Amino acid sequence: MQTPVVVPESLRRLRVSLVHDWLVTWRGGEKVLEAIAELFPQAPIYTLFHDPKDMPASLESHRVVASVLDRVPGARARHRHFLPLMPGAIRLMDVGETDLVLSSSHCVAKGIRIPPRAKHVSYVHAPLRYMWDRFDDYFGPGKASWPVRVAARLVRPALREWDVRSSTSVDRFLANSAHVARQIEHRYHRTSRVIHPPVELERFAALPLSGTGEGGYFLCLGALAPYKRIDLAIEAFRDSGRELWIGGSGQSSSWLHDLPPNVKALGQVSDAELPGLYRHARALVFPGVEDFGITPLEAQASGRPVIAFAQGGALETVTPQTGVFFEQQTVDALRTALAEFDAFEAGFEPEAARAQAMRFSRAAFQRALIEELVATVGP
Repeated sequence: MQTPVVVPESLRRLRVSLVHDWLVTWRGGEKVLEAIAELFPQAPIYTLFHDPKDMPASLESHRVVASVLDRVPGARARHRHFLPLMPGAIRLMDVGETDLVLSSSHCVAKGIRIPPRAKHVSYVHAPLRYMWDRFDDYFGPGKASWPVRVAARLVRPALREWDVRSSTSVDRFLANSAHVARQIEHRYHRTSRVIHPPVELERFAALPLSGTGEGGYFLCLGALAPYKRIDLAIEAFRDSGRELWIGGSGQSSSWLHDLPPNVKALGQVSDAELPGLYRHARALVFPGVEDFGITPLEAQASGRPVIAFAQGGALETVTPQTGVFFEQQTVDALRTALAEFDAFEAGFEPEAARAQAMRFSRAAFQRALIEELVATVGP
């Protein structure tokens, strides 16, 4: 059990408001928000959409204020369809009298209106993810219907212009990875400090280490979003004689149709099941480009290696001692990495993987965040 991080008096006396894009799924961004909210138990949370049944008690203990879009029937399930309306909806939200606004943003949260004299610190998971680097992943050919693709292209210039313009309301940017810090500098011409997201390491590290994955399977985990490239893993394992298990659900669930016999779809995996799945896998397969990526750290905390595409956050969380990289995002490159993995596995040390993961603790995240907040508002 880690010692709780102490919030200094200079922050405890402030009126703090938290902002997050939406609270309809329990994923990496929401876990970051939970770690932030733990430091400010009295802070209200402002968000575009809010589905209480999918949120933990730790967040529901806060006053959660949702936007006007949340009142539209069926909006929570189809929240991404409202993307063109999100900038206006977030600007309509009123955080009231507050001293410090802390936004957790991968879409439009950083664009909320800031009261006079209040400070705004924005922790960025990605600049408006759907309209910049990930546009083709969501709206390219075969990724959406043609009317959606046409509409996305029509609104893209205005949304990108708004994204840049709204960055001027931020006093201090924090980035979840060096990969995102470079995007912030490129898009907004602003510098940012990298504070890696917290990972719930203790429950994965609680299991004993093992030299090899006794289950014999490789593992892919996460939301089935286009940029995750689970389709790449499926094709690389097809006719390979190796077993792949896929855990997760989402908009790209069509990838799971007509799977080869050696690929198994687990569906949505519960938090209770995760440690055991990691513990018995030979390796985690991570074929997408993530801004950070929490699953590689969970795997390493479990003492398991990672096979990762050599771009994005994986370069900050996986080392040559704890995983195998492939340089091109192709089926052939991943197949080559799988072939190289056999030799790598023979010399792999689970202790090195766990030590690497433990650098990304919740307490380390909270301490670094507090440093930046104090630097923003003063002692």
